[in-house]
Amino acid sequence: MKNLTIENMANFCKQYGFIYQGSEIYNGLANTWDYGPLGTRLKNNFKDAWRKRFVQERPNSYEIDASILMNPKVWEASGHVTSFYDPKIDCKHCKTRFRADTFINATTNGKVNAETMTFEEMQNFIRDNHLKCPVCGHEDFTDVRKFSQMFETYRGTVDDKKTVIYLRPENAQGEYVNYLNVLRTTRSKLPFSIAQVGKAFRNEVTPGNFTFRTIEFEQMEFQTFCEPGKDIELYEYFKEYAKKFFMDLGLPEEKLRFHNHEKLAFYAKAACDIEYKFPFGFGELNGTHDRTDYDLSRHQQYSKQKMEYVDPMTNKKFIPYIVESSIGVDRGVLALLFEAYHEEKLGDGTTREVMKFHPYLAPYKVTVLPLVKKRHSEIALSIYKKLSKYFMTSYDDSGSIGKRYRRSDIAGTPFAITIDDNTINNKTVTLRDRDTMRQIILNIDEITTFVGDRVTF
Repeated sequence: MKNLTIENMANFCKQYGFIYQGSEIYNGLANTWDYGPLGTRLKNNFKDAWRKRFVQERPNSYEIDASILMNPKVWEASGHVTSFYDPKIDCKHCKTRFRADTFINATTNGKVNAETMTFEEMQNFIRDNHLKCPVCGHEDFTDVRKFSQMFETYRGTVDDKKTVIYLRPENAQGEYVNYLNVLRTTRSKLPFSIAQVGKAFRNEVTPGNFTFRTIEFEQMEFQTFCEPGKDIELYEYFKEYAKKFFMDLGLPEEKLRFHNHEKLAFYAKAACDIEYKFPFGFGELNGTHDRTDYDLSRHQQYSKQKMEYVDPMTNKKFIPYIVESSIGVDRGVLALLFEAYHEEKLGDGTTREVMKFHPYLAPYKVTVLPLVKKRHSEIALSIYKKLSKYFMTSYDDSGSIGKRYRRSDIAGTPFAITIDDNTINNKTVTLRDRDTMRQIILNIDEITTFVGDRVTF
């Protein structure tokens, strides 16, 4: 499919079981999405690839699973309660709500970066340049106002004694408040890292572009605690480390770029995004940040707990700096979906759709296909049960073998195994490669090793 759009991808994902509209039978809930059978496996495999690369293969790296609901003082300390706002603007004519900086960036085709502007500067720019509402064409807007991104809920059973708590807008604070626990229980020395995969929630003004920007999303957070003075070296290292991770999973370097932040948070020393070229333009997949000692210092101030690290060699005390590498799971999956999709003209004049995922990411590693259901299903099922002990395996006995190959291709399954009379007579199967469509003959006892060797990361 040439010029695959975000709408094309959304329809494709719904048709084949990757991603569905959330609450669809009730006409949905805007910008919420449910992952289907194929999408759930793809997403989990992506997270497992990250765990392998960032936790398993890195020394002194530990994964935690912190609570979504935290003491509200956590968000006071982090600054979210007082400063986590979007700039909101409404069209007075059609009542459409926009995020002001995004509106300016889109209207000027990226020639103006409104992220560096104050609320007043954005408001003046919209007025002085006569920007028009993209929905109705009018240029009558409200003032730019603060719009809190924090989802509030309540803890308690009696109305007048309820306590406001928040759905977390990011995962990182769970790592920061557990810094002392992980340091103590793992007996780690600097530098060491805390990893976490989990849901976060943001009351976004203008979510959209399918799963790229949603109100509920998943993050893979990686926080490295280090000695001040060694932070910039780690920052540069993790920028390249994250880029290589994406490239190893199949995102080509020419579609990735670093985007250094022009406007840094007051506490940050450096910040950079890795962006992927989606059909709608470059969008952020990863953020690498040198957060200095701001986070632990704030939690020390608000909790009254000492966050200092004592160097065992020098007895020097200091609050560690933090280098953060954060990846959006849903955005990463969306990029992998776009990169995997191919339409190919075949020799017989037909066209096949195929998802060329990295084999490790593929929802199913192999599909088992009995050539003739009545004659070959018994031995095919026994092979299916054997392979299922080692990796995700699918079984398909409906329709012609050609149609079943196409269903296997569209699911991104790297290998398809056909069971026929030769399987019964001499214990061999025909194995078809997804990408090349070439076929080879294998002994039944060779399948597990052959497939297993080719679906690693």
